Amino acid sequence: MNRRKFLRAAGVAAAAVSLPGKTAAADFENKPNIVYIMMDEWGYFEWSAMGHPILQTPNIDKLASEGVRFTRFLAGGSVCAPTRSALLTGQHTGHTTVRSNGGGTSLCADDITIADILKDEGYATGGFGKWGLGDAGTTGVPEKHGFDTFFGYYHQRHAHSYYPRYLLRNSEKVMLEGNVGDLRKGKVFSHYLIHEEGLKFIRENRDRPFFAYFPWTPPHGLWGMPEDDPAWQKYRDRKWDAGNQGDERDAQFYAAMVEMADRQIGEILALLRELDIERKTIVFVCGDNGGQPYFFNESHPHGFLAPNLNPRTGVRFRGGKGNFYEGGLRIPFIVRWPGRIRPGEVSDHLGYFPDVMPTLAELAGVEPPRNTDGISIIPTLLGVEAAGYGQEQHEYLYWEDPESCAVRMGSWKAVRPAGAEEFELYDLRRDIEELNDVADQYPAILRKMKMYAEDSHSPPCEGKVLDASLGFRGHREN
Repeated sequence: MNRRKFLRAAGVAAAAVSLPGKTAAADFENKPNIVYIMMDEWGYFEWSAMGHPILQTPNIDKLASEGVRFTRFLAGGSVCAPTRSALLTGQHTGHTTVRSNGGGTSLCADDITIADILKDEGYATGGFGKWGLGDAGTTGVPEKHGFDTFFGYYHQRHAHSYYPRYLLRNSEKVMLEGNVGDLRKGKVFSHYLIHEEGLKFIRENRDRPFFAYFPWTPPHGLWGMPEDDPAWQKYRDRKWDAGNQGDERDAQFYAAMVEMADRQIGEILALLRELDIERKTIVFVCGDNGGQPYFFNESHPHGFLAPNLNPRTGVRFRGGKGNFYEGGLRIPFIVRWPGRIRPGEVSDHLGYFPDVMPTLAELAGVEPPRNTDGISIIPTLLGVEAAGYGQEQHEYLYWEDPESCAVRMGSWKAVRPAGAEEFELYDLRRDIEELNDVADQYPAILRKMKMYAEDSHSPPCEGKVLDASLGFRGHREN
């Protein structure tokens, strides 16, 4: 065992034994449960603790007050599928398999995920929500990548409706009676079923270590939800001139879905208390990529709910979902573990989704795959003294998609936008809004960052379709 492996193994044990009555997390009986909740398109400022003028999220606020909130933890990509691929494989988008949002793109058969390594360590592994890394009939299905069970949507576009004709459980269709292909309404609201399946998984595995992965679709659109949902009852009659996708109530639906998700996060936390496993469970809550500035009108040029606009200072992160400016990558990222993580912490540690793989691996007492691009954030979560070693820092962070790329080196940010041949350069210490391109003033820094970009790209592996007849063909076709 080399020094780094030894320190990491020792760090987990030290984190456990540094607190009264705790034993080493590396021991099987005491491996922490892991709950990872990821809300689709939930913006950086779209919760009440950040001063949002409309949205009320008491459960998320409380969770943050009892744990640590990261101010500079970034998504793995700027759209749904690549950011999930970076999260689950621990590789940035120059290395991970899924790098675009095509819908049916899948992981390769030999890709290793967080669920793979946790399952090998004795964890029960369950996923509930939007997979996005391989449809039924491909090499990317979740049950072939470490999940004992996965319930929800596999194909990206299948998840565009909360009233699909069916959901999938381990590639088998679960028909939803009364849903006929209308994207906005039906008899069965899919997210209620997904949430209940997640709660059931936690109950069933209370006596063993578990990894509960909740890649929820809310508050992503198209929007529609039951008329009697308490959150919708709150917003349904608001007179907001802020439609987006054909319904004048789109903004009301979005606000209701954020608050519905907050309510359900509260239900998960309450269940952990009920089962007396709260102190054995580390909970992550985050967005999947930067917020989408939906719901434009003349009075709200940055989007009616303004996911990337600081309501207290007026500072706005540039861009949003779909690009690599700060608005496309900044996400809420909160971690809570009673008795282990000091409450009320705010961290400016610079990290991103590839770091989740080595962090969870360390919690489970196992090394991550060698090809991970991430760095464990255990010292930031538990403290350097408890971890037994100091927090490592990234030399740089990297993102790419088929048309653009970006590099982060400390406070420097280089972005080559879609359609451009040259990189832009921003000093985020002085220009967090990315308004002043300083590429001409710092050519040496830009050369170094372009070198990182060239070194970070590798040809992608391509997952395979094994049985096309099983795949999603459209909301009205199957």
